[in-house]
Amino acid sequence: METTLAIGVAAALIIGVFLGMLGGGGSVLLVPVLLYVLKLPPKAALATSQLVMAGTTVIAMLLHARAGRVVFAVGLVFGISGMTGSFLGGRLAHHLPSQLLLTGFIVLMVVSAVQMLRKKRTVTSLAGQGGVGVGVEPSSHGLWLGAAVGFPTGLVTGLLGAGGGFLVVPALTLFGRLSIEKAVGTSLLVIAMQSFAGSLGYLGHATVDLRLVGLLIAAMGTSSLLGGLLSQRVPAALLRKLFAGLLLAVACLMFGRTFL
Repeated sequence: METTLAIGVAAALIIGVFLGMLGGGGSVLLVPVLLYVLKLPPKAALATSQLVMAGTTVIAMLLHARAGRVVFAVGLVFGISGMTGSFLGGRLAHHLPSQLLLTGFIVLMVVSAVQMLRKKRTVTSLAGQGGVGVGVEPSSHGLWLGAAVGFPTGLVTGLLGAGGGFLVVPALTLFGRLSIEKAVGTSLLVIAMQSFAGSLGYLGHATVDLRLVGLLIAAMGTSSLLGGLLSQRVPAALLRKLFAGLLLAVACLMFGRTFL
């Protein structure tokens, strides 16, 4: 058991490096580790993943906040809406079979991989829309639209234990009128709020080992700081391609283990 735990923590260290280098994607790799290395039941793995990501993203967010890249007024509007959807998603998971949840998670991994490959083009497109987000105050109309987007995003996060990150950043840019840098920092606040609420939704019907959660948060939080430093030395486009390939490979593994 201790050997298995050590392997799981080592995997979390590697995932944390990816999280620090890419600013997201950690949860979609953490769930397979919880399932196939630590042998947790599917719903316990999804609940554990959300608690770990809530703690880890808070650590990462503090660094962005010190640099002035977290806009709390905007993040709280998106986050509260997302928490509502995420909590309901966690409760809804109680009524769905584990295989269906894993199928949704596999689809989510594929979508995340595609999004990683398209990320540079998306960011460039957003930045070219008349300087959206640069020095512009978010309108109340935009915040209401953002809150409306936050609910379904949170629902997916709460239901599947991952997946909000690649939707939150574009929403903060378009509706919150934030620059890309501030959208990335603020998204960590939103994701932390969503993940915590989703885990609460699961706790009524899934058992979580808090000692394991603490170990994984410590491992991923520490290595994400290293990843942040390494991100300045490794080309972002290469990182995204490698990460997307890894996601697709793990998605194929999960498909085989789930259906074959």
